[in-house]
Amino acid sequence: MSSKVEQLRAQLNERILVLDGGMGTMIQSYRLNEADFRGERFADWPCDLKGNNDLLVLSKPEVIAAIHNAYFEAGADIIETNTFNSTTIAMADYQMESLSAEINF
Repeated sequence: MSSKVEQLRAQLNERILVLDGGMGTMIQSYRLNEADFRGERFADWPCDLKGNNDLLVLSKPEVIAAIHNAYFEAGADIIETNTFNSTTIAMADYQMESLSAEINF
């Protein structure tokens, strides 16, 4: 068993751990536009990217980091990844299947 799993189990034996909250609603609070989702790297992408929240780990990583930090500051012990729709099937909606592995890394 990994030391991380052992650490997690030890903490769970001592207290209730707090998970982060909703990622989508926090992203929405930033009121990002199409250009924000595209960033420099995807400026010429052939389809709309607004709404592809998982892409923000590549195009706006500072937004994702700020959201994670806000949850830590609010007392969260565990932060989930921003990869809810980062499967090749879901990324196909944006013609980005090939980026699935990079986003999930």
